[in-house]
Amino acid sequence: MAAAHELGRYGEQLAADYLRAAGFKIIDRNWSCHEGEIDILARDGSALVVVEVKTRSGRSHGTAFEAVTPAKLARLRTLAARWLNGQTEWFSAIRIDVVALERFAGEFSIRHDRGVS
Repeated sequence: MAAAHELGRYGEQLAADYLRAAGFKIIDRNWSCHEGEIDILARDGSALVVVEVKTRSGRSHGTAFEAVTPAKLARLRTLAARWLNGQTEWFSAIRIDVVALERFAGEFSIRHDRGVS
């Protein structure tokens, strides 16, 4: 399980680097409350982006995107509301993005889907 945890943390760092390079401003990482955790909160222009990061070393358990279920998206919406409750910053919109990383032959591929819910 430790290897999976390390893979996940490494994937989150790659995702944050990718988002910064794409012009996003990272606001917070691994924000949590009693209901769960948001991997990355970012600003894309004036929009708040809740980013779910999924990292896989193979497809034996399905693709990284298949792990983001409707229940997970609903929980992310609830968590976003909790996070926003403690903020004074204004956002014109809120969306949920998924950044999926899959490792094949030692190399990671990154897929970024915007506004998945």
